[in-house]
Amino acid sequence: MDETRGRITKDGIRIYEDADFAGMRQAGRVAAEILDMVSPLVRPGATTGEIDDFIRAEVDRRGVTSATIGYRGYQHASCISVNHVVCHGIPGSKVPGRSSDVLQVTDILNVDVTVIVDGWHGDTSRMYFAGEPSIKAKRLTQVTRSEER
Repeated sequence: MDETRGRITKDGIRIYEDADFAGMRQAGRVAAEILDMVSPLVRPGATTGEIDDFIRAEVDRRGVTSATIGYRGYQHASCISVNHVVCHGIPGSKVPGRSSDVLQVTDILNVDVTVIVDGWHGDTSRMYFAGEPSIKAKRLTQVTRSEER
């Protein structure tokens, strides 16, 4: 982010202007659009590495920057958490508790994408089902969606 944007109050709080919010919205929109495109990739037999490869390619195609690639040595364009992994799962690694990284029919995933567009960060995540989730998994995702609170 450009440190010259907005103004700083006497308390050190940065106050942004309409043009700044437009930049924030655009960055968030790009991240959300990428997540929209991920949905058909989340299926039994796919791997988290394949999903991350797609996200990396889409970030590159759009000419934006991944905020995660290179951050403290991290080499992925997303964080993908499977089942009981709370956050920041690493794509392509083994699914916790099993010997394979292949998604199964009952898996639920949280995919987190953060992009930088014109200096603004767009960071968002979404839950997906790899197939037919359990009743418990469906309920968990229903009660944790922001628009259903």
